[in-house]
Amino acid sequence: MKPLEEINEYLTQAKIFFLSTVQEDRPKCRPIAFHLLQNDHLYFGIGDFKEVYRQMQQNPKVELCAVSGQGFLRYYGIAVFEQDDTIANQVLAALPQMQKLYNDQTGYHLAIFHLEQATAEFRNQLQIEKSYAFD
Repeated sequence: MKPLEEINEYLTQAKIFFLSTVQEDRPKCRPIAFHLLQNDHLYFGIGDFKEVYRQMQQNPKVELCAVSGQGFLRYYGIAVFEQDDTIANQVLAALPQMQKLYNDQTGYHLAIFHLEQATAEFRNQLQIEKSYAFD
């Protein structure tokens, strides 16, 4: 299994994971659940009308943390937002419940991002069990 496939599978098992950003001098953390492995990238989505999006525009260094079983995953790097809506449109077509929020009537847009210069650490309570670095 490729490293991104392993990360994607772990996130699927965890179901909900947490995205951490920085606002000024304070950390901010929130649960998210959407992820998509496609075209050798692991994609995530957030609303571009939300505070988290503005935080990521100011400081794109983020960390995702997921817990499954006795271990946890840290996946961190620099968030890079997609410049076109191809993936966002695919996601919305596949997930009708998200279409209720992200549509022309609400004016809300789903911003898709992936991590670059990233590191994934599969950890237990005491140490890193496995680590991957991505350019």
